[in-house]
Amino acid sequence: MRVIEAARRAIRRSAVPGLLVLALLFLAGCATRTDDRPTSDSALPGFLPGHIVTEQGRQAADLYLPIFVISVVVFFLVEGLLLFVSFRFRRSKHSDELPAQTHGNNRLEIIWTAIPALIVTGLFVVSTSVLVKVEAVSDEPAVTVDVTGFQWQWTFDYKQQGLSFTGAGDEGPEMVVPVNEPILIRLQAQDVIHSFYVPQFFRKLDAVPGRINQFEVTITEEGTFGGQCAEFCGLSHDAMYFNVRAVDRASFDQWVAEEQQKAQATPVPVPSGAPEGAVLDLAAVSVTEGYTPSELTAPADTPLTIRFDNTDPAAPHNVAIRAATADGKDWIGLPIADPGQKATYSVPPITAGTFTFYCSVHPNMTGTLTVQ
Repeated sequence: MRVIEAARRAIRRSAVPGLLVLALLFLAGCATRTDDRPTSDSALPGFLPGHIVTEQGRQAADLYLPIFVISVVVFFLVEGLLLFVSFRFRRSKHSDELPAQTHGNNRLEIIWTAIPALIVTGLFVVSTSVLVKVEAVSDEPAVTVDVTGFQWQWTFDYKQQGLSFTGAGDEGPEMVVPVNEPILIRLQAQDVIHSFYVPQFFRKLDAVPGRINQFEVTITEEGTFGGQCAEFCGLSHDAMYFNVRAVDRASFDQWVAEEQQKAQATPVPVPSGAPEGAVLDLAAVSVTEGYTPSELTAPADTPLTIRFDNTDPAAPHNVAIRAATADGKDWIGLPIADPGQKATYSVPPITAGTFTFYCSVHPNMTGTLTVQ
């Protein structure tokens, strides 16, 4: 409110200074804005691209500065000529005579047509050359990751390695890939258009239902790089975060072996002799209809087992409980059950109280858990 009132006062004094003040206040607000869920793009806004960690992104970013310089030169040249003409040949108070008029100057017309044509042609040739390199895909990429976006999470499938990861919680899933090797990312969507965006890749591409979009990246630095959905896709669009972790080839191979071992492990059976009321049955119906039942009751300070049945034929679901852990954080049930599958979750003892259980993949699906 203070910013708006200050802008109004400035505009009332003078239109042009008021607009300048409004622009400065807006830029200051953007520059000081904080984000508790960063996507590796923490640098303040500037004229140049931030830190780029892929070969393809670097090639595209290298076009930015020369094009920016050319644009600035053209802007000042055109605006300078307009201002010069406006002031130099403005109407005099003491004379009604028009300045000398120029008609049909072929030399001027050729110059002001040829120069823009040459500039646009040069930019087209250079941009097309970079575009061809950025869009190129290897015949045999080192790793292929099939990315599926859905309301409101991501699934990363490594079909060659037999692994699949669906996001759970605020952080979303993690994509692990080797550095200095071509990585093919194939995008698709289940429901609406999503957008796969990693700022430090300097690349954003839509995931569209019914088609597969793909691009290849070669990451040049080890590290973890945050990403998100950059296309408004529904009420929980802001929860569609993920991470890309780039490691050396040996670490990637070790990670694959460990995850394959986890995937082949025998699920933990439902504990026998559980206290009465400590085993609950819960089913997911759909994203819109939620859970059945929507209200559960469990004993306090007792280990709890949830037998979960995902009857939704279209989307993966799980069960999470808000502020259920000893340190006040959410408890999240894993693994996430694919459509038509079941899962068994072992929940640590919870103190007496009323809690909200929800699907960490679709946070709009909620229910009430009464612990007494």
